[in-house]
Amino acid sequence: MPSLDLKQRRAGVLLHPTSLPSGKLDSDVDHWMQTLVDTGFTVWQVLPLCEPQIGLSPYTCSSTFAINPVLLSEFPDIDENDAGFIAFCGKQQFWLDDYVLFKILKQHFNGAAWVLWPALWKQRDPETMQLTMQEYKHEITELKWQQYQLYKRWQEIRHRANAMGLLLFGDLPIFIGHDSADVWSHPELFLLDSDGYMEVVTGVPPDYFSETGQRWGNPHYNWNSMQEEDYAWWKARIRHHLEQFDLLRIDHFRGLEAAWVIDAACETAVNGQWQKMPGDELLSSLQEEGLPLPFIAEDLGIITPEVTALRKKYHLPGMSILQFGFDEFEDNPHKPQNIEEDAVVYTGTHDNDTTKGWFNSLDDHVKNYVLEALSLPYLDDPYYESIEVADMVIETMVENALQSPARICIVPLQDYLHLDSSTRMNTPGTITGNWAWRFQWHELESHHENNHMEKMRQRIENANRLVKEND
Repeated sequence: MPSLDLKQRRAGVLLHPTSLPSGKLDSDVDHWMQTLVDTGFTVWQVLPLCEPQIGLSPYTCSSTFAINPVLLSEFPDIDENDAGFIAFCGKQQFWLDDYVLFKILKQHFNGAAWVLWPALWKQRDPETMQLTMQEYKHEITELKWQQYQLYKRWQEIRHRANAMGLLLFGDLPIFIGHDSADVWSHPELFLLDSDGYMEVVTGVPPDYFSETGQRWGNPHYNWNSMQEEDYAWWKARIRHHLEQFDLLRIDHFRGLEAAWVIDAACETAVNGQWQKMPGDELLSSLQEEGLPLPFIAEDLGIITPEVTALRKKYHLPGMSILQFGFDEFEDNPHKPQNIEEDAVVYTGTHDNDTTKGWFNSLDDHVKNYVLEALSLPYLDDPYYESIEVADMVIETMVENALQSPARICIVPLQDYLHLDSSTRMNTPGTITGNWAWRFQWHELESHHENNHMEKMRQRIENANRLVKEND
């Protein structure tokens, strides 16, 4: 297994498995990982592997533990006597039974949210649950077998990745969906009324990007109940994800220090308020139990000194996004000169436009500002008669990211391939047209034929990010 020392300089690529040509965990994964290794990358970052509730977004899922069945490439015949399957069902029982029952009941009640189910099922009456499990015994076994095949395949991928010197970098959304197996099976751990409806919801306040803020609509945690259980649910969640990944990004990390709490009746995020959260106590409890904390803190947006102090107390790297680094504020943490060692630097993330799309969307005077900041000629320079301006910007930003002090540098595959806005993964605040992009092998093969891969490997080595086997 490769070293987990976060002080080691590394380079990686952001690509969700659904963006592989097949969109499956099939042989494309092996081809992809070999391509990464051949190019000198040693980190593969993905988005959450869980099953979307509605649509394709992996950030609102039916279970924080289950893997998205869409990723399954093969479904061999069920063998209930398979020793691995029996062991899996026993070890994962703490979430698996609730998940498969939730899935069965969702189908039985025509997709209705669990709060709309008849009381006996909604409130998990023990006798009713037992009768339902007997009635749907075959379907339940089938769903468990499906999750076993997904789990087994991902463990094969992780073992192979680590043997190749690759670290798998996962993503842990801080909040989870209300209409999920997790909330249905543990309503006491969330701020719900007696009928199971949310009393308050999550989001962020109004800012430069939105006059009404963002109302995400996830339930807030009942931290008092979680404290009484010594954070058992969180610990189980962390352990489960650490079985799948070497590194974990905690999405919206600032929510562990303070979260924006909005009355569920409010249609926008305007009238919320910040409330302190026991993130320090949670992280301390994880540490005391000997759980590793290979976390990356997503600390984007308006971050308070308290959030930074919490991140630094547990030695968690933050994030720096080069696309955010072009303004008049000299203390902007995303400017190349301000990026620190304890960071993961990106050209952009899955929520950004591709760098080509981002640059091409700017007004000419802003483009020139960006070019000046990157020490490149202005738009009207004859230099660009032989090269597209946006391509030069991408190459320069990638080089800035590679040469930055940040110990980990991540480039979305779209930027590596110089792709435009049509390949953007997600536009926050929109519902359609997201999460569906897939690359094609000929795009990577073209890079190989033109020696781009060899050049990238050399650039990674020049930036002291080429990890040797004996490092």
